[in-house]
Amino acid sequence: MNLLFSNDRRGEYPDSWYAATANPLDHFAPLRGETRADVCVVGAGYTGLSAALHLAEAGLDVVLLDAHRVGFGASGRNGGQLGSGQRMDQDGLEKMLGNTEADKLWQLAEDGKALVKNLIERHKIDCDLKPGVAHTASSRRDVDDLHAYAEHLQTRYGYDQIEALDAQGCHALCPSPAYKGGTLDWGAAHLHPLNYALGLGRAAAASGARIFEETHVHHIAEGQPATVQTDKGRVIADHVILACNGYLGGLSRKVAARVMPINNFIVATEPLGAETAQVLTRDVAIADSKFVVNYFRLSADGRLLFGGGESYGYTFPADIAALVRKPMTEIYPHLADIGIDYAWGGTLAITMKRMPFLARLGPNMLSASGYSGHGVGTATHAGQLMALAIQGQADGFNTMARVPAPSFPGGAMLRSPLLVLAMTWYSLRDRLGT
Repeated sequence: MNLLFSNDRRGEYPDSWYAATANPLDHFAPLRGETRADVCVVGAGYTGLSAALHLAEAGLDVVLLDAHRVGFGASGRNGGQLGSGQRMDQDGLEKMLGNTEADKLWQLAEDGKALVKNLIERHKIDCDLKPGVAHTASSRRDVDDLHAYAEHLQTRYGYDQIEALDAQGCHALCPSPAYKGGTLDWGAAHLHPLNYALGLGRAAAASGARIFEETHVHHIAEGQPATVQTDKGRVIADHVILACNGYLGGLSRKVAARVMPINNFIVATEPLGAETAQVLTRDVAIADSKFVVNYFRLSADGRLLFGGGESYGYTFPADIAALVRKPMTEIYPHLADIGIDYAWGGTLAITMKRMPFLARLGPNMLSASGYSGHGVGTATHAGQLMALAIQGQADGFNTMARVPAPSFPGGAMLRSPLLVLAMTWYSLRDRLGT
């Protein structure tokens, strides 16, 4: 079974609020026959779109392939949060890699965040970019940890964009009985993720990248040049970039051993009207401290966009709305009977260390994936780093590639069951508040 086709109709976006409010991008024809390129990019999410855009702007002949549509995967379905730093906290990176490498990784992450904002401004991408992401905590211990981390970022890295929230301040922002405090990062932001992806696609095409949709890559023959074989054609390219994330399939065993697809789910309620103030009093996004994170924000038309719940198989649950309603009503009990107009799932990818896996798979093949829920900035930046590496400027790519990326235990057959056991334990811990 192939995740590319397990839960979606070929070439169609899911029935999400994002798709319903998208700024449409003209359909690109599938690849038929053979074509030649300097670089072939596989996957038209943030990573691939950014790589194609930056390479095309540098004057290279780029072919970008996607089995479905531009922004079809996680890039067009996610919570839309542009977070600060890496997915792993800086103190964890310091312990794992030392201060010098941690410093580089912090700066790279901030460069990625700035890159997203710059691309939106430079290419006039209409995607409702707004400042502010709050991290909320359900236990006093987690509140203390969030406050200590904010202080560490200011003291160690000079990052002064985070506001500490005590219980009263947190409740004034997010009037939920579930949270006891948190932080509010004004340097972070949130956006309409599909419109951002479509804007990148529009910019890449305008810069000369050749985009082919509904073009399924099923084999890559390494060589100089490499051959990227699709269902109805092939690309002969001097360089190949894999930007597939959770939809990699069997294109690389090395990546698949370290990057595991998981599914996550979001709902959009009916418009809340005057009740929006009982959900959020400011137009910021929220991510909480649970191991399986709840994340939410208000849409431009006053709906609650709430993400929660995960699954680890190939297929989505039959009733996504019911799955997500459970954590949503734990946070907001008064929304138990609220109407849900949209419910959708998406496949992202995680790594053991929750850090992205960037790698040279061969002398002319690069890969980036495994953003672990932190992909809006990190994936966009990874695409740029791979574009620069192909042009001989590999410092940033090499820094990311040095981060340890252990294989999942048990291989492909056992990694999902082992993860389910781990998630069950963490879910129980969260419920007990320990």
